[in-house]
Amino acid sequence: MSDILGQALHGYYTEKAKHKLWIHNKYGPKEEMPIATYFREEDDMPDLEWMAVEQCRGKVLDIGAGAGSHALFLQQEGHEVTAIDISPLSVQVMKDRGVNHVLQADIYTFNQGKYDTLLLLMNGIGLAGTIENLKRLLIHFKTLMAEDAQLLFDSSDVAYLYEGNLPTEGYYGEIQYQYEYNKQTSDWFNWLYIDEHTLQAVAEEMGFNMDVLIEDEYGQYLARLTQVV
Repeated sequence: MSDILGQALHGYYTEKAKHKLWIHNKYGPKEEMPIATYFREEDDMPDLEWMAVEQCRGKVLDIGAGAGSHALFLQQEGHEVTAIDISPLSVQVMKDRGVNHVLQADIYTFNQGKYDTLLLLMNGIGLAGTIENLKRLLIHFKTLMAEDAQLLFDSSDVAYLYEGNLPTEGYYGEIQYQYEYNKQTSDWFNWLYIDEHTLQAVAEEMGFNMDVLIEDEYGQYLARLTQVV
């Protein structure tokens, strides 16, 4: 997939570009994703994200860190944080913004050390794309987790998108999207939204305990997974 999101972040940061970032889907009209959201300060973070960063401990790996807002906050709070993203332009933005330890990496093959907290915010767990890939990712996460480590991420139940007519094949939270920015489009890609009940079942199958730390009025929730000892 071409680095459309990275282009949007880089354009916004370096030029305050006026181009809009659009997200196409297969269930309705395209939606604008405000690029400024990726650059929000701590005062603009929703309660769910506030709780997530407050729960971080020890060495933190910020996965799919985007423009680095959460990594910057954690760094300012004294955490040892490594921010990774697959997008080279996102990595450049994070470096320019002052994130101290940034790596361009694919989380599926990343193997540099062990961490006390693995953090994926703004539905970062969605990068798994499918339930089966989530299982594969959780197996890999175990190789990155120190003793007593935690995995923190948010997701949501998107059944409402289908207005009571859930698809008969596959899991309804496995959704295809496409970015559009400055007259360029990415390839279609899979993104996962997972409801709490399904996540609980997957977590147990893969050897994790799961706790829901907070849930908002929109069905978004923050989950903490820890390995079953």
